[in-house]
Formats: sequence, structure tokens, C-alpha cells
Amino acid sequence: MRQKTFSTREARAAFVSGKLAELYPETPIPLAHKDAYTLLVAVVLSAQCTDKRVNEVTPALFRLADTPEKMTGVPVAEIQAIIRPCGLSPQKAKAISGLSRIIVEKHGGNVPRSFEELEELPGVGHKTASVVMCQAFGVPAFPVDTHIHRLARRWRLSKARNVVETERDLKEQFPEAEWNRLHLRMIYFGREHCTARGCNGHTCMICSCFNPRGGSC
Repeated sequence: MRQKTFSTREARAAFVSGKLAELYPETPIPLAHKDAYTLLVAVVLSAQCTDKRVNEVTPALFRLADTPEKMTGVPVAEIQAIIRPCGLSPQKAKAISGLSRIIVEKHGGNVPRSFEELEELPGVGHKTASVVMCQAFGVPAFPVDTHIHRLARRWRLSKARNVVETERDLKEQFPEAEWNRLHLRMIYFGREHCTARGCNGHTCMICSCFNPRGGSC
């Protein structure tokens, strides 16, 4: 198969889905956690930070407090000292403290199970809420970060200029049942094969198939 096979977005989407499923039949969640609350905290910490670094930091934090009730008793300065290696520690520490308090006071100690309620929590935007909804609760969602946005443009699955529009485009092209696994597969592939600096949109095993001068796929 060569470039002309992928002249439509539908054909490219089908190829991407099949190739990623072949490469990543299993889709473990990258952030170490034990429940919805610890996942939520880990996702908040992952903003502008690698999952590897988050996984190095969270054991110490969760030994100190692994429930919202316990976290409300930890001074913000103490949270900040532990999470400093993740970057943006002042903002993230305040967010973790604040969301924990709201979860206790408004939600009975349970992480809310709706996008709207999650996005009301400090430090939780739509992408973070989407990760929690799909990875903790199994609700179909397609979290789009800047790298998934970049991959979608490289693979000509979206011409969107922002992650919100890219999410809309990807949801339109893939069956809802695939969203949760596919976003993780795109993350894995982006890290291993089509990195921000390591692929110019022509060299990895997917990009090269969509390049007019690419090889067989």
C-alpha cells in the first residue's frame, strides 16, 4: 500500500487504528494509582511533567495522604515540598489541597463522576476530567493533549488549531468504543516513535505511509 491508498481521512483513520492496535494490544494506564482519587491527583501533577517523574513523586505523597480526607489535613507547604520535582508546585499544591477539600465537603469524599463536576475542581480542566472519566470510571472520552493534537495534524486526521477542536475531530472519526484505548495508544506511539522532536511528520512508521515519498506500509 502506498500514499494513494490513504487519500481520504477515513482510510488514514482506519490505518492508524489498526496499526496502533497491532503495536499496543494492551493499554495499561501510565500513571500509577490505586483508585479514582489517586489517579486524579496524579493527572493534576502530570501537567507539563512526564508521567515517569509523576510516578517517582506520588509514592511519597500518597504515603502521607492517599484519600481526600487525609489530604485536607496536610499543609499546602508540605504538599508543595513533596511535589516540587513535578514543576509548578505552588499551583499544583494549592489545587490538590483545594480539590480534596471540595471532594470531602461537596461529594462525600468520593471523586465526582461527571465532566461538569470534575471541571469545577481546582486544577482540573477538560483534559484532566476526560482522563479521570475514561481511566477511572470507564466512560468513553478522548483526552487530547498537545502531543496527540500534533499527531492528529501530522496524520491529517484533523486540521484543528487547538486541542478542543482536535478532540471533536477524533471523536467523529473513531467509534466511541475505541476512544479510551486509542488515546492511550496514541500516547505510547508518540513517546516511542513519533516524538515532538524525533519525527518531522515524514519519518516514523505511520507518518511515512502518508508521505508521498514514503515506503510500503
